[in-house]
Amino acid sequence: MRPVYFLLPALVGGLISDAALAGAHQELGKTEGRCRPGETGPALLVSVIGLKDHSGDLKLEVYPANDEDFLQDDKILIAQGKTFRRVEEAVPASGTPTLCVRLPGPGRYGVSLLHDRDANHKFNLSGDGVGFAGNHRLSWSKPKAAASSVVAGAGMTRVPIVLNYRRGLLSFAPLDPPRARR
Repeated sequence: MRPVYFLLPALVGGLISDAALAGAHQELGKTEGRCRPGETGPALLVSVIGLKDHSGDLKLEVYPANDEDFLQDDKILIAQGKTFRRVEEAVPASGTPTLCVRLPGPGRYGVSLLHDRDANHKFNLSGDGVGFAGNHRLSWSKPKAAASSVVAGAGMTRVPIVLNYRRGLLSFAPLDPPRARR
């Protein structure tokens, strides 16, 4: 499998638009996204596949599944009354992490996942991992919402997301592509 190349500005500026911001801005969407004990849905149950290591934090974000709103700044989406959910959790010491995020209802949603390996709330191009629902190949531009989305039902919808890490000067790919891409 050939490595896929990312345009540096698109990766840093477009993928996780609020990763470098701290404070109250980081709390937007968390209350709405946090699953409750015994959650039955509508919600996504995301299995994180291909972790580089068990350090840092995982940040799962849910957006409207259209190109205009996908990966848009959370403040803008919330101000416009659009869907935005965020779940952040420390990476467990072992095993395959699973994150649960509540949704406003059944439907199609864009989903991104960040492995913030040093837990500093900033995207580190050389160390952090990123993945999207649909597990499509990363390209030179911002991912399309249609390729990065999932249809959620009325209950729990299981979604595997394969993380991609830097592999070379400007390439991002799963650590073990033959097994990670199913």
